[in-house]
Amino acid sequence: MVERYKSSVSPKQNFLLYARFGRRALRRFRQSLRYGRRALSQSPILFANSFPKSGTHLLTQVMQGFTHIGPAVVSGLPAVVTFDGLTGRQRSESEILSDLGILLPGDVAYGHVHAFPGALAYLCQPGFAAFFILRDPRDVAVSHVHYVAEMAPNHIHHRYYQEALHTFDERLQASIAGVSQAAFQQKYGADTQALLPHIRERFEPYLGWLEQPGVLALRYEIFSSDRQAALASVFDHAVRRGFVCRLDLQAALEALSKSIDPQRSPTFRSGKTGGWRAVFTPAHKALFKEICGDLLIRLGYETNQDW
Repeated sequence: MVERYKSSVSPKQNFLLYARFGRRALRRFRQSLRYGRRALSQSPILFANSFPKSGTHLLTQVMQGFTHIGPAVVSGLPAVVTFDGLTGRQRSESEILSDLGILLPGDVAYGHVHAFPGALAYLCQPGFAAFFILRDPRDVAVSHVHYVAEMAPNHIHHRYYQEALHTFDERLQASIAGVSQAAFQQKYGADTQALLPHIRERFEPYLGWLEQPGVLALRYEIFSSDRQAALASVFDHAVRRGFVCRLDLQAALEALSKSIDPQRSPTFRSGKTGGWRAVFTPAHKALFKEICGDLLIRLGYETNQDW
């Protein structure tokens, strides 16, 4: 089951992966004793998908709450990602589908997966309860700056944000407009393969998830404005997709709510919504409108360009 990793990771990483699979097996055994092996084998895979910096850990924590109300297991496996964070390489569709194929009934997993046809078909099939969380792209841009520059020293773009961009304004401009491969090569040499597309180009491959009836799309902001409604919609979607809850509705929603603890997220900073208003200058607003066009309108965050 872990054979696909061997060619791409070090022996130490392989050992850690085997340990993850071992811990998952132990957790599955415990949940089988608690809820029954058959119940676990018939439970849907709960998959939390997101555009990066859009509330991934928040949604994942809610998913983990399902382990307290029915047959579900925290897989503990690495995120299923479209881009390798260390190298910036775009992973192939077959690699991504291979990752998804490792998940077992009842597993809770997460990732950043583009809405390519194979992923749409796989995650919308029976046996999956798929969720997609999105966030105001302006807040995403701000969060991206803090993450890459301050919180992710191994990220492919961290060094550039630290050494070539000297102010928050410059970094925010880069997170909105992107950075060309030529700019990275000018700084670090012709062999550098780094590239940061502009934010609309980064967002658009995810938009297909918003059109799938088998996927519950959630706004990050609703967890602040009406957490109870957000949790109820998450719970209802999981049940419709085959999850069998062992508690009454109110107790189940309380368990899901208690599973949310921002301080357990390694990338949590503030969790605020609308924080972009405090840091966007008129120049940033103009740049964002130029780059993103009607993206905010398509996502329902604005009704026109007069913001």
